[in-house]
Amino acid sequence: MQAVAGAVIEGYEHRDLVEAIFRKTVAYEPAGDWPLIADTKTVLDFGGGAGLHYKVARQQTVDVRWAVVETPTMVRRASELATDRLRFFDSLKEAADWLGAVDLMHSNGAIQYVPNAIETFRGLCAAQPARMVWYRVPIGEADAEPEVQTSYLSDNGPGSLGIAKDKLVKYTRRRISRQAFVAAHEGYRIVECGSDPRERGTQQFRFVRA
Repeated sequence: MQAVAGAVIEGYEHRDLVEAIFRKTVAYEPAGDWPLIADTKTVLDFGGGAGLHYKVARQQTVDVRWAVVETPTMVRRASELATDRLRFFDSLKEAADWLGAVDLMHSNGAIQYVPNAIETFRGLCAAQPARMVWYRVPIGEADAEPEVQTSYLSDNGPGSLGIAKDKLVKYTRRRISRQAFVAAHEGYRIVECGSDPRERGTQQFRFVRA
């Protein structure tokens, strides 16, 4: 599918991108279990969109309480999906306060779009989750220049809604120094790390509180 000439969306705060992710998440019907969530009662989902991961987690643990931390625009749009077990926040502290004790911090392919990743890591560690799981983390040189990444609007969010006229989405992605990434997780130790098969050139990590 070719992008519409001149139709470019800049950044994750654009309402067209937020709306596409929202609509696709609502329509998505996951299947299967998610072993990571077994026996987990509270999850802080950093960059969790409109609650896709929560829909998957409920297949495994119906009573899990889930706090999604997202951009203000996504939070406003997705809040209509909120329940007594699913809430959306643009503040890490408010999300952690709502959950109370955090069993798991989960993030999949989001930290590279944050302007200050190290500050975000420290904020997440301050919530003291028992476990921290990172997927699709682009590791690179400490002084690497930010990259301009592009995708089609229809490629964002789960599944497909058959978007007839596609648009091009542009956003800034920053690679993260592995040394800085690990050091920022003060009070935690790595129990698993390696290449992430979900996306070439990224890694996955699991930390537990030391």
